[in-house]
Amino acid sequence: MLTSPGGVQTEQTEPVTEGVTEGVTESGGARHRLRRALSSGHSLFVVVITLAAALRAVVMLGYTTAQLYWYDSFTYLDTAVHLKPGGAFHPAGYSFFLRLLWPFHSVSLVVGLQHVMGLGMGLMIYLLLRRRSLPAWGATLATVPVLFNPSFLRLEHSVLSDTQVTFLVIAALTVLMWRAKPSVRSAAVAGVLLAVAGLTRTAAAPLLALFVLYLVLQRVGWRHVVALAIAGTLPLAAYAGWYQQHHGRFALSGSDGVALWARTMTFADCSKIKPPAEEARLCPNGTVVDAAGEYVWAADASLNRLPGDRFSHNDLARSFALRAIAAQPLDYLREVVSDASLAFAWTPVSHPKRVVPALSLPVGSWPLPSFPLIHQVRVEYDPAIRGMASVAPYDAFFAAYRFPNVLHGPLFGVVLLLGGLGAIGRRRPALLPWTAAMFLFVGPIAALDFDHRYMLPAVPIACIAAALGAASLWRARRGRRATAR
Repeated sequence: MLTSPGGVQTEQTEPVTEGVTEGVTESGGARHRLRRALSSGHSLFVVVITLAAALRAVVMLGYTTAQLYWYDSFTYLDTAVHLKPGGAFHPAGYSFFLRLLWPFHSVSLVVGLQHVMGLGMGLMIYLLLRRRSLPAWGATLATVPVLFNPSFLRLEHSVLSDTQVTFLVIAALTVLMWRAKPSVRSAAVAGVLLAVAGLTRTAAAPLLALFVLYLVLQRVGWRHVVALAIAGTLPLAAYAGWYQQHHGRFALSGSDGVALWARTMTFADCSKIKPPAEEARLCPNGTVVDAAGEYVWAADASLNRLPGDRFSHNDLARSFALRAIAAQPLDYLREVVSDASLAFAWTPVSHPKRVVPALSLPVGSWPLPSFPLIHQVRVEYDPAIRGMASVAPYDAFFAAYRFPNVLHGPLFGVVLLLGGLGAIGRRRPALLPWTAAMFLFVGPIAALDFDHRYMLPAVPIACIAAALGAASLWRARRGRRATAR
């Protein structure tokens, strides 16, 4: 017997009541289990990272060997064998990693471990965001670009330093942000990781100062700040001393001045700069190329007309560049902003025009050129080194696998915006990853030029910031609703 709202008793057969209740309970239970899995369980991420691991296995099977680029890959491998710091662009941090693997004489092993690093980056992002109380679906979503974007897969499968430097910066962030107040030991470990990242790619070295400033702003205590600063500075100083022994200059590389000079060639006006006679030889001479970075290699550019190797004039080039920026700061800023805007285009822009953005998994074959250095590296590091080629049936999958272009451009802008919103206010949960991502994004542009490859290390770090920023905005919105009630 049931009582209606009006107080009239009615009868309902028992089977109907049970059936309705059971159906509602099963339906509600399924929805509850789904919500719980998406918000609190790890099953969703397990599925995603398993698919990402399978994708990397297909990449390993689908190419005959690792992708090696002339001439970057071979200078890294040559430095790994001879352990002498190069005098141009590349510090030796990545070559130290290659040196550890030298006894195996296999570049395929190198890229296999880099694919493991790619999965490790996704795992660290997920665990850090879950530690910061994000739901499972939100933390998992933040890992999608680094786990599935073909641009990251290509770098993992190449003998290049990009994967290592990104892995190290994410590891430093994870260690330092694991607790609301990091321990002194965590600060020291983060400092070492940042130092190795700086030795892998010099663009990451200034992140050490950024992390120190973050600890100062967080008021965690002087011991933490000192631990991070010393642990990060000592390896960099030791390497700079080693570099000085070989090249006569206390530095991490010998190309910073050349790169910055090339950056100024898109706007420099020597009638405004008024350089001294020695530097005036580096003024624009009428040579025009379609990207700032091309001036480094343009044979007719003023720097390359000077006697000797271009990098032998690094100090002179730096002096000219700093003078040009001081004389034309707004022109310099305009060029940096203009090149940075290329990252947000709906259709990826070729910059320079001779370079096609590497936004898909390649299909075809790529023979190696014939150079003495390639022959030497083949003899000393891996006799099986050869040109890479895609193989059937995997090449059909590579041709079909696409990552939406919008996720490379406009969505990157949205990600940066969300992270920026999370970096302001009283709590500032996204402050450190957002500023790190912005520095990794803008720094190479300010120092040389925009390149789709150079901006990639900023992407997964920006995703961390965006996830923290979005969660902070959501909690603030719920708080305002609760207050209004």
